[in-house]
Amino acid sequence: MADEHTARRPVGKNRKPVVKSLRPRKLRPGDKVRVVAPGSTPDKDALERGIAILRSWGLTVELGKHVFDKYGYLAGKDEDRLADLNAALGDPEVRGVFTARGGYGCQRIADGIDVSALRHDPKVLVGFSDITSLQASLWASTRLATIHGPMVTWNADRVGQESADALRAAVMTSEKVRLRRDPNEPTAQVMVPGKASGVVLGGNLTLVASSIGTRDELDLEGAIFFFEEVGEENYRIDRMLTQLMRSGGLRKVAGVVVGQVTDSKHDAGEWDAVGVLKDRLGALGVPVLGGLKLGHGTGQLTIPLGVRATMDAEAGTLVVDSAVSDD
Repeated sequence: MADEHTARRPVGKNRKPVVKSLRPRKLRPGDKVRVVAPGSTPDKDALERGIAILRSWGLTVELGKHVFDKYGYLAGKDEDRLADLNAALGDPEVRGVFTARGGYGCQRIADGIDVSALRHDPKVLVGFSDITSLQASLWASTRLATIHGPMVTWNADRVGQESADALRAAVMTSEKVRLRRDPNEPTAQVMVPGKASGVVLGGNLTLVASSIGTRDELDLEGAIFFFEEVGEENYRIDRMLTQLMRSGGLRKVAGVVVGQVTDSKHDAGEWDAVGVLKDRLGALGVPVLGGLKLGHGTGQLTIPLGVRATMDAEAGTLVVDSAVSDD
């Protein structure tokens, strides 16, 4: 891609003022954290594996009342999932909220999140995939910095010790998160040279695109837009990126970071995911860095959202401020 496109838009020109993020205190051994299921119901055995990891860090883990409820494809009725989430966010003894799994359902409750306690008592929030809706909602309402990383339903075939170590560092230290392009990731081929700085915003592409027109639609002006995706037809990936371009947000970003695009599908002779990404992102005129192990693929790492970062696409690096503070 580097031979086809170069970043043309002047970085830093006409950018908005630096955004001040609301950062929770980092987790410490002995802290109480709560696991909630705002989307779909988790597998009990896989959840226990994840809980054991959190406990090995010295955390005290408790479950929301409705984690194992089932209501269609949801982990219980909307009011019950929302009650679990709000109870965790509002409990002064709970220092971190870890989501059990994604699936679907967060959009249905995002508008009901009670942020009254969170504004003066921010908490660590961890999740990805469907949890993008909650992270975007909390960013829009409070500027809360959150953690895009593995959820408690722990699939040992997909995430291992490196994934656990990266998540622990992101929630229990205030060190910067340093990520590097993995040449073995298919999206590593997606690159437009250049450097950029901005607040990292995004998550799952489907959820970002479907938020357009809602109260938690992301304002991407001057941001480093990060996305990942799983199980989508490639023309749908094209359609979502095109929608973000037509709505204006994607045309105002400082740079783009692409995580794992997993299990995408296309017919013979059509673009694969890399082809779509090169075509759509290469025309933006900003740096593009692909190949980061962030998303639904194997070896998933962790990235803070809602904090500043600096990317160097040609060098293949992204350095992100911590989403948590020492105090």
